[in-house]
Amino acid sequence: MMQITEDWITAEPTQQVCKALTGAGAQALFVGGCVRNALLGAPVSDLDISTDARPGRVMELAQAAGLKAIPTGIDHGTITVVSHGIPHEITTFRRDVETDGRRAVVAFSDKVEEDAARRDFTMNALYARPDGSILDPLNGLPDLEARHVRFIGEAEDRIREDYLRSLRYFRFHAWYGDADAGFDADALAAIAANLDGLTALSRERVGAELLKLLAAPDPAPSVAAMRNAGVLAQLMPGSDDRSLPVLTKLETDAQVAPDPVRRLAAITPPEVAATLRLSRSQLQRLTRMRDEAAGTASVAELGYRNGVEGGLNEALLRCAFLEQPWTDDLSAQLKQGAMASFPIRAADLIPAFSGPALGEKLAELEARWIASGFTLTRKDLLSD
Repeated sequence: MMQITEDWITAEPTQQVCKALTGAGAQALFVGGCVRNALLGAPVSDLDISTDARPGRVMELAQAAGLKAIPTGIDHGTITVVSHGIPHEITTFRRDVETDGRRAVVAFSDKVEEDAARRDFTMNALYARPDGSILDPLNGLPDLEARHVRFIGEAEDRIREDYLRSLRYFRFHAWYGDADAGFDADALAAIAANLDGLTALSRERVGAELLKLLAAPDPAPSVAAMRNAGVLAQLMPGSDDRSLPVLTKLETDAQVAPDPVRRLAAITPPEVAATLRLSRSQLQRLTRMRDEAAGTASVAELGYRNGVEGGLNEALLRCAFLEQPWTDDLSAQLKQGAMASFPIRAADLIPAFSGPALGEKLAELEARWIASGFTLTRKDLLSD
């Protein structure tokens, strides 16, 4: 029997939470990401537990066990139970009563099979008992082992319950799917047939989902599939993902970590990105990267003006747009610029220059200094 034996599930604080439920005759089943990731050997962050106990009962049992219980989503059946500083989200089994493509009306259930049936993908409907043994009510384990991202039941039904699942499909494929095996044909057909539903989603949800997708090691195949299915044009008209696979290759060559904002900048201009309700800093970064990538400043100047990190983002994006390789020489230029310090200060030009003329003279001297490869000295610049 397949069993999870990782430290997170055997840890005493987590077992204490499980015992608070099972000791009173309730079920305690880990579900979703923690089970999926543990079986894939991926990092586990959030601990989600499903139970047949109702939310009020979960609160009572947790408090009786000396644990902190917070009604974070009690109307939806979720209680956060904190044990030794570790949060555990405990949600009562649910079944869908009514959905409108954005939110669902649910009823509590006593059956894990009903709880599993309302989830999105078969690989997310795997449960683990407190001893780590796997419960697979919908036979999702073969899909997980094959890294086959497949909707539960009829793909079109699952999408119409929540249209965000169309985006989640591409995100999950980018993170967990088998790139060589390709995409599930039924999923792609159902997504393409329900593009209009995407317009009902909040732009915040869309933006957040896209950034999660773009943080994957190689999101390019999923984004290309989004384009082919019509999703990209529906959500971000005018976007173009042709530079994305080039950028991901350049990131590998430059040995830099994935940056979802950098990758979004490779796909879409600022005016389109602004509709995704990004944070102010994210939109500012994206705009600066696009502007500098389209500009004429040398790589060394990018490093000088924006530091190694900022200059690297802009230089990589430019190389992606121009389909140019990343080289050791470009890396050296970037570092040279980042380490350079302009030797002239405003005080050096006063009183000969003042007001706007002072700013213009500083800019002129700085441009000459940069053009010299940062070699002109203070004496050279002031000798004219």
